[in-house]
Amino acid sequence: MKGIQLIDKSYGGSIKNDILSGITVALALVPEAVAFAFVAGVSPIVGLYGAFMMGFVTAVFGGRPGMISGATGAMAVVMVHLVKEGNELGASEFTGLQYLFITLLLVGLIQMGAGFLRMGKFVRMIPHSVMMGFVNGLAIVIFISQLGMFKSQGAWLQGNQLYTMVGLVGLTMGIMIILPQLTKKIPAALTAILFVTACVIFGDLETETVKSFIVSNGGVGIKAGLPSLNIPAVPFSLETLLFITPYALILAAIGLIESLMTLNLIDELTDTHGSGNRECVAQGAGNFINGLFGGMGGCAMIGQSIINIKSGGRGRLSGIVASLSLLIFILFGSRFIEQVPIAALVGVMFMVVIGTFAWSSLKLWNKVPLADVLVIVLVTALTVIFDLAIAVLAGVIVSSLVFAWENAKRIRARKHIDQHGVKHYEIYGPLFFGCIELFNSKFDIKNDPEEVIIDFKESRIVDQSAIECVNKLTERYLKMGKNVHLRHLSPDCVKLIKRAEKICDVNVLEDPDYFVAIDNFRQAQLASLSESN
Repeated sequence: MKGIQLIDKSYGGSIKNDILSGITVALALVPEAVAFAFVAGVSPIVGLYGAFMMGFVTAVFGGRPGMISGATGAMAVVMVHLVKEGNELGASEFTGLQYLFITLLLVGLIQMGAGFLRMGKFVRMIPHSVMMGFVNGLAIVIFISQLGMFKSQGAWLQGNQLYTMVGLVGLTMGIMIILPQLTKKIPAALTAILFVTACVIFGDLETETVKSFIVSNGGVGIKAGLPSLNIPAVPFSLETLLFITPYALILAAIGLIESLMTLNLIDELTDTHGSGNRECVAQGAGNFINGLFGGMGGCAMIGQSIINIKSGGRGRLSGIVASLSLLIFILFGSRFIEQVPIAALVGVMFMVVIGTFAWSSLKLWNKVPLADVLVIVLVTALTVIFDLAIAVLAGVIVSSLVFAWENAKRIRARKHIDQHGVKHYEIYGPLFFGCIELFNSKFDIKNDPEEVIIDFKESRIVDQSAIECVNKLTERYLKMGKNVHLRHLSPDCVKLIKRAEKICDVNVLEDPDYFVAIDNFRQAQLASLSESN
């Protein structure tokens, strides 16, 4: 692993921007971590610990400087079922949480294994239409999650409370829109949070703050000590392993998909390139440490990552400052961070929603293939209804099927008979399972001459179905007493044919000697006929 650089000039980072943006991100991490902890059914401090440990580990060792990790909603919606079932398995109310911790150990091992096996590169197989659907769905999920902030004790805000909340949210968004047009030296999000907080404190406005939000959701505050080593208190048995493995696989997949797709998105925003494999290892290490020290784990956070990038954070220092600032808030600054109005943080997240949503996708209806539009809509809807892993998997499958169907229709064969009476079939397009029937329809075995050459100069044999297809085709020609020659096979195709020589009886003929072979064949036939006469 390459050496760690806190400030990497290749990413355009600076100490001032990284520190300021890191503080801004830390302020936005607090309510998110608390909210996602409640979604997962665990204590707020578990969510805050998780955000700190994930953020610090991935900031130092991750493959994408400037990307922020922490507790996320995509993983929280799976964790809540794990915690609930864990509680049902044990006799203590804390058993479900302990099952979460041991599951995170396995999640970490799976994710680190994916990194060491260099599986991060497979994110390149995700089509752009799936990526657009992902960011659109995620923007909608973030927006919907913020609507819950307009409730108090389960009821929607009304009257002056609602007007104050909406006004402060609008003020926050207005500052973030106008300030960058005046100067980009001051982070707009941090400025907006501080200004709105000052308005609430000195204006004696009645609105919900971080502390009141935690209390109203059953918590007592965010002050706590340092995370301590906590070996999961569950039976280390085969039964436990069978229980946690499905959850671990789902959580590991969600974490890697969201992290790698966020990495790609940040790469595009900054015109730089991160390391997917290194990020897999860092994500796994972060979740493993969470399992040992009592955090809820997590993955990359697209919202906070965009806040960081938009605020000027580029180097590892921004993520380190964000995580350490969060820890300082937990240890020493709880009474200050608890005074931050929820409205200010909601305004920041609404701006994230606006920046995250791929508005350009709304203009693609008549400019791209209909299949791509349907994939965007499908992934967006599934991200909102289910979760990221299901949405991306479905999008990739649909895109792959569309690709296979379109390519299956492109197999072509140009035919001609040369001066020697040999019929040539010049194949164009890849030969694979999807176009076998169309490929076979190109040949006229009954009426073809005795010598047939199938030329793959503009084609290639892709899979076992294609090999079997060629095998059956040659058998049909041989039964008719006709000889078949394959030409211009690419080296990998020749390798495939040779591997399948026991089931594929073909004559692989190389240029420029095939006419000699044909002539020798004809001479042998004439000699045989003369002897019989």
